[in-house]
Amino acid sequence: MGKKEDTKKMGRPIKVTPKTIDKLEYAFSLGCTDEEACIHADIGVSTLYDFERNNPDFSERKKLLKEKPTFKARKSVVNAIESNPELALKYLERKVKKEFSTRTEQTGADGKDLMPDALNVNFVKSKK
Repeated sequence: MGKKEDTKKMGRPIKVTPKTIDKLEYAFSLGCTDEEACIHADIGVSTLYDFERNNPDFSERKKLLKEKPTFKARKSVVNAIESNPELALKYLERKVKKEFSTRTEQTGADGKDLMPDALNVNFVKSKK
C-alpha cells in the first residue's frame, strides 16, 4: 500500500462564508460603516477589503446597500408630504433652495465673494 497524501487544506480557514456575506449585507442595508458591518459579521476590516478586491460585484452591492436607509427615508418623506403641508414646505426649502429657502446668502453666486478682492479694504488702526 502506498502512502496517503495529506488532504487537509493549508492556511487559514475562509472567513467570508455565505453566512458572513448575509451578515455584511444586512449591516450595510442599515447604513453601517465598514467597521460596524465587520463587527456584526465577526471579521476583520482587512478581510472585507480582501474579499471586495477579489469580488468587485460585492463591492458595488455594498455601495448600493448603504444607500438603502436614505431611499427608505426619502420614500417616507415623499409619502408624508400628501398629508403634511408643513413637511411639504420644509422639503421644498431644502430641495428647491433658489425659490423656497429661508436662508440668506452671505456670498455671491456659486459661493463666490460679494465684492471682488480689489474692492475689499482692510482697515488697520494707526498708532498715535
